[in-house]
Amino acid sequence: MRRSSFSKIVAVSVLLALSACATAPSHINNVCAVFDQNDGWFDNWQSSAERTERKYGIPVPVLMATVRKESGFKSNARPPRTKLLGFIPWTHVSSAAGYSQALDGTWSQYQMETGNWGARRSRFADAIDFVGWYHSKTADTFGVARNDTYNLYLAYYLGWSAYGRGNRGDAGVQNYAR
Repeated sequence: MRRSSFSKIVAVSVLLALSACATAPSHINNVCAVFDQNDGWFDNWQSSAERTERKYGIPVPVLMATVRKESGFKSNARPPRTKLLGFIPWTHVSSAAGYSQALDGTWSQYQMETGNWGARRSRFADAIDFVGWYHSKTADTFGVARNDTYNLYLAYYLGWSAYGRGNRGDAGVQNYAR
């Protein structure tokens, strides 16, 4: 009798823990609320962001603002789909996925350069590390200050090639970067 009750308690606890992991934060414009909602033992977003700041020198606010804009803190974020015949959902407009909205090729480059082969775009700790790596490479390549949110985000959004050519995107992207 006691054993079956204990098994039920364990099963319910595991389900509750897993459901909490899958939930996007409800107050995405308040980074403190985002951290408070995701402060578990196994998936502590604040610890992950601070670890990334120490590793790459990119401030936590810059990292979190990038993830906020790219995915709204949704692990399964994807770009919109194209429409076949004007109404049938078809392929996605790009290969971007996860918290970081990293493209397949850039994600592969990150995995290769960091040796983090098990990294997943849908895992916050991996995605925030990717954002830190990307911003760090932008700073090293283009001489952008590591706390220059404006230029770091423009390079992230546009990609290194476009940013290097002097492309600064449209007014909407520039306004968000500011």
